[in-house]
Amino acid sequence: MSDFRGIWVALVTPFREGEVDFIALQGLVERLLSDGVSGLVVCGSTGEAAALSQGEQLAVLDAVLQWAPPQQVVMGLSGNNLRELLAFQHEVQQRSLAGLLVPAPCYIRPSQQGLERFFQTVADAATVPVVLYDIPYRTGVRIERETLRRIVRHPRIVAVKDCGGDAETTMALVVDGNVNVLAGEDVQMFASQCLGAVGAISAAAHIRTDLFVQMHRLLERGDLLAARRTFFRLQPWIQIAFAEPNPAVIKYALALQGMVANELREPMQPTAAATAQLLHRVLQMLGEEPCAPLPGELQCVG
Repeated sequence: MSDFRGIWVALVTPFREGEVDFIALQGLVERLLSDGVSGLVVCGSTGEAAALSQGEQLAVLDAVLQWAPPQQVVMGLSGNNLRELLAFQHEVQQRSLAGLLVPAPCYIRPSQQGLERFFQTVADAATVPVVLYDIPYRTGVRIERETLRRIVRHPRIVAVKDCGGDAETTMALVVDGNVNVLAGEDVQMFASQCLGAVGAISAAAHIRTDLFVQMHRLLERGDLLAARRTFFRLQPWIQIAFAEPNPAVIKYALALQGMVANELREPMQPTAAATAQLLHRVLQMLGEEPCAPLPGELQCVG
């Protein structure tokens, strides 16, 4: 069983001409694993799961499990119809995997008691570990600190992807010791790990994965100054990676490397030209390969 330490990458779903690009997906999975990530999160928000059918999500999961050890694969599980969610959870759990990443149901905005019952129901039905995904700006509901502390006492809930933006809640979870805390906001990953988070679930770590892994290992060794230097080196990339709705900029950066097509599903839109120009500069400063223009671009901007 994974302890969920280290850098986990919230994996993008490559598309080509409207369909999942499994060839690109394999190349991406193999590269990330070779760069030393602890694992991969499939069909989360970065993976555009909301734009995938359940059949497509299972196909992506099955494909990734061909190339990655089960203990390094977490599957996103989200929805606001509990019966359908539990049925899909049962289907997913026919596979061997490290765990499920589960946010609160979106749009419904349940009460705190409703949130407790929701996570208890999902955790009771779990045959694999559950990572609670606390991301109120996507779900529309905040899990209050004391509610969250009660929820994570469930023995099947083993970690929290922390996107709540509240350092006091992060510290409370760390001090309680009932779950491992994983930074969910890339810009906060250094601070969160200094507070006691055991790693991160990162979208930005698709690019210069080696530096994200290096930063985590430096922090584990207690080399704070070197880890901070590495984080400051990554910071311009982290900032621009989320300048537009995720994963538009990340897919554009991967397309520059020839890893995926620069394609998202509607209503997601490709990276705007102004952001792309800044991105070229940031990637060059980060030490990426010299940029190459994508189709439709006149030139790289150095």
